[in-house]
Amino acid sequence: MTTWPDSLSLVRHGESLGNLANEHAYAAKAERLDLSVDDPSVELSDLGVRQAMALGKRLGDLPPTEQPTAVLVSSYCRAQQTADHVLSTAGLEHLPRRSDERLRDREQGLLDKLTWYGVRARYPEEAERRSHLGKFYYRPPGGESWADVGLRIRDVLRDVRADYSGARLLVICHDVPILMHRYVLEELSPADAVSLSGQVRNCSQTIYRGDGSRMQLDVFNDVTPVEDDPAAEVTAHE
Repeated sequence: MTTWPDSLSLVRHGESLGNLANEHAYAAKAERLDLSVDDPSVELSDLGVRQAMALGKRLGDLPPTEQPTAVLVSSYCRAQQTADHVLSTAGLEHLPRRSDERLRDREQGLLDKLTWYGVRARYPEEAERRSHLGKFYYRPPGGESWADVGLRIRDVLRDVRADYSGARLLVICHDVPILMHRYVLEELSPADAVSLSGQVRNCSQTIYRGDGSRMQLDVFNDVTPVEDDPAAEVTAHE
């Protein structure tokens, strides 16, 4: 018989250079983000590193009975770097760690690196299709919908239940995958899941506690470790 982990802590990566490029592009009402690398290769900003270290310090200060016992990480660079800094600062580099491409960020396909100013200017038919289908079900050409990400997360959670029974599992990934964990674990409606869009902050923790048969949400979007460190300013980028 398989059971759930004792705890599941979902962490969004620290602020990335992509988050900064997105913020600057929207502030300038630009059509395109100023990024020279593909999405999987986007690295953390200096602030993102400090955020990850602040979270690592908090985890390192926990009693051993409350610290993570295993780690799953998105295959994307910014998540891997976050895990590196969290675990090294916490003194938890020895933990079993897996990379899982199913935890990657939502793929934008044709619309990659475009702001919605750019989408409306260059692909007005896609802007109209997204408006018609809604945020949850809209899939850009060559990309993914939120529903597609949800299918990935269902697969991840089946493996989590099989492989991490009784563990205290730390998962480091991205905002939409974290919201899709909530969608699956809490059986949210698509509208409820989308209503949480933009709330998941960099290096925030969303924590579930398990009783063997189910997972219960304990904390959502907790940025206390980052807020408590004056060098690790909290950011919220969608």
